[in-house]
Amino acid sequence: VYRARDEKLGRDVALKVLPAGSLVDDEARRRFRKEAAVLSRLSHPHIATLHDFDSADEIDFLAMELVTGPTLEQELRKGPLPEKDVVRLGSQLARGLVAAHEHGVIHRDLKPSNLQLTSDGMLKILDFGVAHLEPGRTPTGEEATATETAAGEVLGSPPYMAPEQLLGKPVDARTDLYAAGACLYELATGKRPHGDKRGPQLTEAI
Repeated sequence: VYRARDEKLGRDVALKVLPAGSLVDDEARRRFRKEAAVLSRLSHPHIATLHDFDSADEIDFLAMELVTGPTLEQELRKGPLPEKDVVRLGSQLARGLVAAHEHGVIHRDLKPSNLQLTSDGMLKILDFGVAHLEPGRTPTGEEATATETAAGEVLGSPPYMAPEQLLGKPVDARTDLYAAGACLYELATGKRPHGDKRGPQLTEAI
């Protein structure tokens, strides 16, 4: 992700790039385009805004709202947050999730590093790259194919994943609520609910 300048509208943006080359496979491109499709459905103060999706010289990119503050993971390096901040940020996270769920979007990878603050302290939900669209909520068969998840596929970050997600079972809005609760626990205590040991992020079917 790069900081870039939108010369047409005179604003700075976050440019998320998927470079061409042998390291990028069809699955990575599918997920990248899925993220664009998901974000195009969402418009909410607590969800990072998608400005544009395009390709140039065989490079796909997303032009997104530039969020200049720290992630909550960075904030946690200083220790637990004050109670009033946990309540404030938790309320903002809940409102953003309600908006996503109303559009049938399940984030599936909520964690402190995907929750970032603006310069004035407003929370933004980032990275819908492994989001799931609930069946029947897609406008076209093509989009449904682009956003479905294979049975048994496990995607997300283990410390914040609900039991059904870890088992590769179907997910719904409750899956995000579990992850949100895990994030809030960590904000309040400085520790993860099931210990501090960091595991790898799962991005392949198992």
